Amino acid sequence: MIRKAKISDLDGIAEIYEKIHTLEEAGKISTGWIRGVYPTRDTAKKALERGDMFVTVNGAKIIASAVINHFQDEIYAKCESWSINAKEDEVMVIHTLTVDPGESSKGKGKAFVKFYEEYAKEKGCKTLRLDTNEKNERARALYKSLGYRETGVFPCEFNGIPGVNLVLFEKNI
Repeated sequence: MIRKAKISDLDGIAEIYEKIHTLEEAGKISTGWIRGVYPTRDTAKKALERGDMFVTVNGAKIIASAVINHFQDEIYAKCESWSINAKEDEVMVIHTLTVDPGESSKGKGKAFVKFYEEYAKEKGCKTLRLDTNEKNERARALYKSLGYRETGVFPCEFNGIPGVNLVLFEKNI
């Protein structure tokens, strides 16, 4: 079940971030994230306070999370290949999609993206946008398999992480 997160979900969300950082540091996955920089417990707490954090739950366990809102980072304005020139409230963006590594390869990420797409439709959006670090081949493959189009790669400092090549994606509704 996917639902809006509650403050009581914060520990579970942060635990997923820590598991991902541990795998990154061990060289088992490549997200481009850095422990203590992004994402952090505070990242999740701020999203909870804004009311745009969502979670997948299995009983009392948090198995996936993501932020869903209209916020497009300033780098999005540099992209000249968006297929729709949409107003901010016509664009829905998913950020920091995470799946507990113990739930990996079970379709949880795909299910979350489908939820995001339906949520955007319900809110009257015209297009879906998202980004990921160029290093995150697994996320890039997932988004492409779900019909998202890469619109560009932009070098930047992103969420406090220097030297990121940020890949932007779009899918029209």
